[in-house]
Amino acid sequence: MIEYEPVIGMEVHVELQTNSKMFCGCEVGFGGDPNTRCCPVCLGLPGSLPVVNERAIELMSKAAIALGCSIAPRCIFHRKNYYYPDLPKNYQISQYDNPLGVDGYVEIFGGGKPKKIAIRRVHMEEDTGKLLHVEGNRSLVDYNRSGVPLMEIVTMNPPPPGFDQIESADESREYLQRLRQILLYLGVSDCKMEEGSMRCEPNISIKPKGQVEFGTKTEIKNLNSFRAVYMGVDYELKRQEKVLREGGKIVQETRRWDDSRGITASMRSKEKEQEYRYFPEPDLVPMVFDDAYTGKLRADLPELPIARLRRFMTDYGISQAEAEVLSDTLEFADFYDACAKASTDPKAVANWLTGEFLRLVNATGTAIADTRIAPDALRELLDLIDKGTINRNIAKTVFEEMFSTGKSAGEIVKEKGLEQVTDTGAIEAAVDAVIAANPKEVERFKGGEEKLISFFVGQVMRETKGKANPAVVNEMLKGKLGS
Repeated sequence: MIEYEPVIGMEVHVELQTNSKMFCGCEVGFGGDPNTRCCPVCLGLPGSLPVVNERAIELMSKAAIALGCSIAPRCIFHRKNYYYPDLPKNYQISQYDNPLGVDGYVEIFGGGKPKKIAIRRVHMEEDTGKLLHVEGNRSLVDYNRSGVPLMEIVTMNPPPPGFDQIESADESREYLQRLRQILLYLGVSDCKMEEGSMRCEPNISIKPKGQVEFGTKTEIKNLNSFRAVYMGVDYELKRQEKVLREGGKIVQETRRWDDSRGITASMRSKEKEQEYRYFPEPDLVPMVFDDAYTGKLRADLPELPIARLRRFMTDYGISQAEAEVLSDTLEFADFYDACAKASTDPKAVANWLTGEFLRLVNATGTAIADTRIAPDALRELLDLIDKGTINRNIAKTVFEEMFSTGKSAGEIVKEKGLEQVTDTGAIEAAVDAVIAANPKEVERFKGGEEKLISFFVGQVMRETKGKANPAVVNEMLKGKLGS
C-alpha cells in the first residue's frame, strides 16, 4: 500500500498595531458601526491617492528582522487585481516579486526535536473589508477593516538545507503559537485571533513518500484559532488520502473550515498567480532601507521567546515545562527574570510563580504588569520559609495576602502572628491531645495502617492552626505511635 507524506505550507496574515490605516489617516479599531471608519482612499474613490504609513513599515521591518529575514534594500508595492465585494478598488495594494523580507525561520519543538521552519517571505499589504452573510442569500459588507495595515508571512516548501518544513497538524498548530508569541514579544500586533487580527491559511497537499514532485494543494481560508488550525489541517490530510486511495483526484481549490460539522468544505476554485495580473503600484514610490535603519531596529529587539526559554533553563536550572510557562509572554518573562535575580533560589521562584502566583492571577483576572508583588518581596517570603519562621502552608496564606494588599511577607507574618511553632512542648501537647481524641485511628495505625500518619499530622496542624513545624510533628507522632 502506498504511504503518503504531507506537504504543509502556512500563510499567516497579521494586522499591525497602528493607530491609522496603511495608506490613509482613517482610524484602526475593532467593532463599531459598519462603514464609519472609511474615506475616499480606503474606498478606492476616483482621484484619491495613497500615502504609506511609516509606523506600519517600521513594525513590519522589526518583525521580519526578528524572524531572521534578510531585508530588501529596495522594494516596491504592487497591485494584485481581482474582483470580490469586500475589495472596493477591485485590486489590493500588496507586494509581489520584491517583498520586504525573505529567507527567515520560526523555531518549534516538533515531536520534542527542535526544528527551524523556513519562511519564504514577509510582505506588506492592506486588509480587505468584511462580509456578513445574512438570510435571503444576501451579504452585507463593512469597509471599516479595508486598508488596515497587514503583514503576510509565508513558509517555504521545500525548505533550503538546514531548515525544515511543517509535517503534521500538531506542528502546524505549534508553528502558529510560536509565531504569535514572537509577534507579541515585539509588540507589532495584538494577535487577537478571535477579532481577526491574526488569521491563518494552511496550504495542504500529500504525495507518495519519497516522491519529489508535490501533490495538488488545497487552501483552508481564514482560520482564527489554534484549535481550528489543528482540526482543519488534520481533517484535510485525511480527506486527501481517502480521495487518492479511492482512485479520485485532488482539485486545487479554496476550502473553509466548518466547525459545527468538523469538516472542510469547498468554497471556490483556487486562483493561479498569473490571474492576479500583478503590476507595480504607480501611485507609490519605491522604499529604500539602509543599514543604519535596519541596524537600529535590530538593536531595539527584545530577547526573543525561544532564546529566553533556553537561557532560563541554563541559567536558572529549571525544566523546559517551567521555562515554557515563564517565557510565554514578555511581561511574565521579565517578571521571572527580576524575581530570579533577586533570589538565591531561582528554582523555588519558578515553582511559586507557575503555581500560586498564576493561580491568583487567573482567579482575579489581574494582569502580570499590575501585580502588587515585587521581586524583593518574593525573596523575603522564601527566606522566611528557609529560616523556619513559617511553613509552606502558612506561606501560601501569606502569599495570597501579599498579592491582594502589596504588603511584605514580614509585615503580614507579624500582624497576624503566623510564626511557625517550634516549641516542642507546645507541639507535644497538641500531639497528645490528638492521640487521645482518636483511639480507634490509633489502634488501626498500630494494626498496620501506617498511611493514617497523614491523618494525625493533619489533626495536629489543625490543632495548632497550621503553625506547627511539620517535620517536628511527623517525628513526634511516629515516636508516640510506635512507628
